[in-house]
Amino acid sequence: MTSYVQDAINAVYVVAVLVFILGLKAMSGPSTARRGIVYAGAAMLLAVVVTFASPGLSNFLLIFVGVAIGGLGGWYWARVVKMTAMPQMVAMFNGMGGGSAAAIAAVEMLGHLSDLTSSSLSLAGAVIGSISIAGSIIAFLKLQGWMTSKPIVLPARQVVNTAVLVVGVGFGLYALVVLHTFWLLPFYVLLLLYGILLTLPIGGADMPVVISLFNALTGIAVGLDGFALVNGPLGDAGYAMVIAGVLVGAAGSLLTLLMAKAMNRSVSNVFFSAFGATEETGAAVQGQLKPIDAADAAIQMAYANQVIIVPGYGMAVAQAQQKVKELADLLEAKGVTVKFAIHPVAGRMPGHMNVLLAEAGISYDKLFDRDEINAEFPATDVAFVIGANDVVNPAAHRQGSPLYGMPILDVEQAKNVIVNKRGQGKGFAGVENDLFYRDNTRMLYGDAQTAVGKLVSELKKAT
Repeated sequence: MTSYVQDAINAVYVVAVLVFILGLKAMSGPSTARRGIVYAGAAMLLAVVVTFASPGLSNFLLIFVGVAIGGLGGWYWARVVKMTAMPQMVAMFNGMGGGSAAAIAAVEMLGHLSDLTSSSLSLAGAVIGSISIAGSIIAFLKLQGWMTSKPIVLPARQVVNTAVLVVGVGFGLYALVVLHTFWLLPFYVLLLLYGILLTLPIGGADMPVVISLFNALTGIAVGLDGFALVNGPLGDAGYAMVIAGVLVGAAGSLLTLLMAKAMNRSVSNVFFSAFGATEETGAAVQGQLKPIDAADAAIQMAYANQVIIVPGYGMAVAQAQQKVKELADLLEAKGVTVKFAIHPVAGRMPGHMNVLLAEAGISYDKLFDRDEINAEFPATDVAFVIGANDVVNPAAHRQGSPLYGMPILDVEQAKNVIVNKRGQGKGFAGVENDLFYRDNTRMLYGDAQTAVGKLVSELKKAT
């Protein structure tokens, strides 16, 4: 009877995996992403529920308590979190996954340290999971503003970091050799410390890549734990963890590489170069900032043939996407062609701008990525930059700049550029923006919600 039950459970796991894959496929496009999330959530719920029927499962009370706490917490935060805070929530949830993988590995090693195969896999999962949760916590603190987003560079960091990692893994291996769980304590402490030290030198501009990589690491850690569980009483549940972990690890790894490519940097450069810790010297920006008021900016846009709007994190912070939609509608009513230029790292996570604009009801066919839109800037009458900074900085074309080589939106080639910013500060990368000083650029200062609202009012007056 038990074998029939287990066969039925395995069949359900296969169905859940297939639905996971369909969910990932649907997430590849903005118009189907919501459906993909629903598919993935349903598959996870199915896998969790059927696991309760597994023969040999015990401690139901503790399991139900954990499910209740995690489920209610996830439901609450998903409802109250703002879109501007979504990146740090993703970072924290990624970290929780890594922490869970590290905790499962600890339980496996404490109970089966003499099983060399299982404990070795658990050790590998514990290494990756510990690094993931510690690094994700630092990423969360930086994104939340509870810690400076600037790189924190400690003396001899590479030597110190390597030593912490090697000694930490050494303690874990020693625990396997002497079969004594005491050595797992310094192992976990040092691996958590390594995750912190690894992430401290990474600046805020690189956080999208960091979040993606830690997401991939969490998946890999879960997969390794699954392999370790295969030989236990819940072996078939281990297979489900392996498949889910591999899917997450593969998707996260691909996304990490795509994000790094979008910035024309390698993943190793992101993690080990302390980007933004030092500023370019000997290349002072020439010119001066030239302000413009909302009335003049509105006139320029109203008489343009084409306006390209470039959204950035400043728009997200101000929750100005609805006003931007209203602005675009008014311009189109006047016969102006309106397009949106989306850079993959314009927000703090991939697709951030796409989600915000879609939330406001802006059609997907008006959103263009960098390769599609860059050729149109020279023929564009007005490029309107809302809270974007590093992704439109022409310093990326100047050798010696920290941004050198990063693919950007060629906004400076437009006939007129209007930049909306709250102040005169630098971008997340801490690099002065050459665009702001160009002869064809005017600065529209103010919170994006307020500034775009004034543009809307001026356009309505002219109707």
